[in-house]
Parts: sequence; structure tokens; C-alpha cells
Amino acid sequence: MMELRNAIERIYDLGGPVVLLLCAMSVVVLSVVLYKLWQFHSAGVGRHRALGQAVAAWDGGDRSDARRHLKRSTSYLAPVIAMAMAGQEDGARLEAEAEMRFASLERGFRLLDSVAQLAPLLGLFGTVLGMISAFQALQEAGSQVDPSILAGGIWVALLTTAVGLAVAMPTSVVLSWFEARMDKERVLAGQSLRAILSPAGRDQGFGTQQGRMPEPVEPRRPSHA
Repeated sequence: MMELRNAIERIYDLGGPVVLLLCAMSVVVLSVVLYKLWQFHSAGVGRHRALGQAVAAWDGGDRSDARRHLKRSTSYLAPVIAMAMAGQEDGARLEAEAEMRFASLERGFRLLDSVAQLAPLLGLFGTVLGMISAFQALQEAGSQVDPSILAGGIWVALLTTAVGLAVAMPTSVVLSWFEARMDKERVLAGQSLRAILSPAGRDQGFGTQQGRMPEPVEPRRPSHA
């Protein structure tokens, strides 16, 4: 406990409260990223081989083989596809079920986006505070000006900007990667639902009478507003 306290005090002495706040934000970001990676892995994001085989079999008219492949799937989209195969032909309902699962996977994206935007601004804020302190010290020195006073203040001020950028840039890259993965998941869900509700092996007129094909699930980035 004392070691942690000493480390916090050293960070505070080095860059002031702004650097300390940025370090705390980096810990939060790392925790969120690790959790999202675990969540994506547990949900089977990107691992839809059995699901794809089930959809392909259904599209080809082999219903029993499609259900057999679907039972082997560990994808988080499997319940939605099973609902469609069981006779649910309301495209809006199926799309809503898929979106509910997407929303769970995208939880935390807004926090990462906020950190990516705020970290550089906090670093700039720390730089301004450091420059103010440096010039105040220079003024108090009067005629006995020591260049090291100004140089030390500028060094601390620029440090906050560097730390802010160091926190923001990796966060922005990781968030973009997460969002790109979710875009691909939306495309896959839309294509799979279209194939189930309007398979190539079924007469198109029958499909028009019995069910309504859902609108394609357009890839979109979650709102961070």
C-alpha cells in the first residue's frame, strides 16, 4: 500500500494533478479494453463457421442439415437465426433481436470515445497551467532570473501534452478496431437473416406471401453524442 502511495506521489510531483488524472484514465481504458476482448471472445465474435454452414444449408433447401449445424454454433447470433428458422418471419422483430445483442457488445464504446477526445484536451490544459506557473516563478525571481526556472516549468508543461496524446492515440486505434468488427457483424447478421427468410431454394412468390424479408442491417457506428 505504501509503495502505491509513493508511486502516486512521484507521479504528482512529476506532472501535477493533470498527469495523475491521465494515468487514472489510462487504467480505466485498459480495464475496459481487456473486458471487451474477453466479451468478444466469449460471445464468439468473428467465429461464425457453424452458423455460416447452417445458413448455407438452409439457403440450399436442406433444413435438417441446417439445424444440425446451428446446434454446433457457439455464436451469439445463433438464437436469432434459430428464431428465424423456427418460423419467425417478422423481419423487424429479428432485426431488433440482433440489435439487442449488438448493443451489449458495444457497451463501453462511448467511454473509450470520450477518453480519446478528452485526453489531448486535458494534456493541453496541463500545458497551459504549467506555462502559467513557469512565468509566475519567473516574475517572482525579478532581476535574479534563473533560466532553469523557466526551462523546468516548460518541461513539466510539455510532459502533460505528451501524456495526453499517449493515452488518446492507442484508445482511438482500439476503438476503431472494435467498431470495425461490429460493422462486419452487422453485415453478417443482415445477410444471414435475408438468406433464412428468402432462401434461394424456395419459390420467391411463396416468400412474398408468407413473410416479409427484413431490411438489410446497415453497418453503422454507435452514436457517441
